[in-house]
Amino acid sequence: MVEDAVPGAGGEGRSWPAPEPGFWWQVVEQLSTALMVLDPAGRILAVNPAAERLLGRPAAAMRGQDAHERLHRDTDGGMLLREQCPLLQALAEGAPARGEGDSYLCGDGRLVTISWSASPLTDGGSFKGMAVLFTDITGDRSARRERAAYTSALEDLNERLTLVAEITDVLGQTLETDEALARLGRLLVPRLADWAAVDLLTGSGQVHRVAVTGPAGRAAGLEGGRERLPEAGEAERSPLVRVLNGGDAVLQRRQDEQDDAKEQDDAETAVPPVSPLAAVHSDFLRTVHATSAITVPLGTRQQITGALTLVRTDPMHPFGAEDLVVVTDIGRRVGLVIDNARRFGRQRAVAEAMQRNLLAPLPQPGRLRLAARYQPAPAGSQVGGDWYDAFELKDGTLALVIGDVVGHDLTAAAGMAQLHGILRSLAWDRTGAPGAVVDRLDDAMPAITTVPMATLVLARVEGDPHTGPWTLRWTSAGHPPPLLLTPGGQGQYLEAGQGVVLGAPVDTGHPGRPNATQPLPPGSTLLLYTDGLIEIPGSDLDTGLDRLRRHALALAQAPLDTLCDQLLARMPPGSTDDVALLAVRLPTLISQ
Repeated sequence: MVEDAVPGAGGEGRSWPAPEPGFWWQVVEQLSTALMVLDPAGRILAVNPAAERLLGRPAAAMRGQDAHERLHRDTDGGMLLREQCPLLQALAEGAPARGEGDSYLCGDGRLVTISWSASPLTDGGSFKGMAVLFTDITGDRSARRERAAYTSALEDLNERLTLVAEITDVLGQTLETDEALARLGRLLVPRLADWAAVDLLTGSGQVHRVAVTGPAGRAAGLEGGRERLPEAGEAERSPLVRVLNGGDAVLQRRQDEQDDAKEQDDAETAVPPVSPLAAVHSDFLRTVHATSAITVPLGTRQQITGALTLVRTDPMHPFGAEDLVVVTDIGRRVGLVIDNARRFGRQRAVAEAMQRNLLAPLPQPGRLRLAARYQPAPAGSQVGGDWYDAFELKDGTLALVIGDVVGHDLTAAAGMAQLHGILRSLAWDRTGAPGAVVDRLDDAMPAITTVPMATLVLARVEGDPHTGPWTLRWTSAGHPPPLLLTPGGQGQYLEAGQGVVLGAPVDTGHPGRPNATQPLPPGSTLLLYTDGLIEIPGSDLDTGLDRLRRHALALAQAPLDTLCDQLLARMPPGSTDDVALLAVRLPTLISQ
């Protein structure tokens, strides 16, 4: 293999509307062939310098003009009917097209005969317009092969631009590294390469081959290796090692198979790989029968998270410098996605640990039984501020709390911790009605917490914990209503006691939060929960409440732990929120 080190794409564009000006500048603006970009209505969005020269018109004078009216003429220089224009027809259909012998009007009044090829430009399946490549064939009928090459170049260019756009869109939809890499492999193979391998740097200085995709899909047998990255500056010929140590992207390709085979054998005999990591990479290229390969960094030179290696096995279709520009750009984008996913994962782990550590063991006062569950948001979603609490007050009454701080991040989890502690203190200090306690919490919240808004239910289970009878006294600050399951097979939502959410503006003459009471029959079960249990994207709230009541009634006679586990297990897929659940069961028989 012959190695050509080529730096990544860079530079500033002229006035292209594409999302990556540097990429357009590298790939489009240096084309020696005229290129014109049209919007779906046929207006000129941009032209390259070659088009300016061919037409004798500055880009500024053409931008925003109707291309057909401005340029297209018949052989006598007269206006051509729009219905007769094949380019406009291709635009209407969003389909590729080509033509030869059309006449374009130059700025000096000359007519030039052109050959053109148009390819649709799409982004995430949405049609954005056409890229039109055209050449002057006036008096020149010997340019067929050149025009074919230009047409192929445009088609390749459009495919590369579409691929980069798809990768950006698809990877932006996940914050999970494994899922992002799985999607990346499916996009790259076989559209751009026959094999793709991703190596990630770990905090311990090791390199982990985390994903290999081939013609048959994920190749788990080639994954999983961990080797230490050699120090920068060591004599190392491996492209992977050089890239991971901050070097430029590397293109390897064969110029002649027979000469290359001898050269490769001689090179490996004379200078074997210096590091185990280099040996692993060399073995990979040999195993997949690589005839050309590209290795690029993931991320930027200042923040390298790993490397991406693409392989082609067809000697008649090797990678070129244009491919290297595209793959370098892909590597930068993938690196940013992985870095964001890692940051998100660390924040999520901290938030989840904070929440779990604050969820104190549940009391079991008298013959009352309690169970609770906290379920983090699904992978790919941020941890929220949901929590539950249960504790005995100084008068022996059992206090129950379920709450949800607005937000889904570490800040929400920290705010939850603040409210948790303050509410415990206020409830212990004041043994009055729950509404008065929550009013004091609402007053204190802006001064001593970072919480902008929250919902919660504070309840007291009043009565002798051994003999009863029991009464529930509660207030709700904009939280979903508790669900009471009674032995007669009834499921009742306790919708009384509703007040505004914590943090909402309150009138000066506010009379105080409402309180509500409800007898708790022996053998009944009370469920407090957060909205993650009932709110599923694409489903309305009433449907979620009906579903919870139906499942809860079916499980009402099950042990309390089973009830909690099964309610979570029966949630439909699609939830993006965390869930807190607190259940209280009263004894069936009252002791005498």
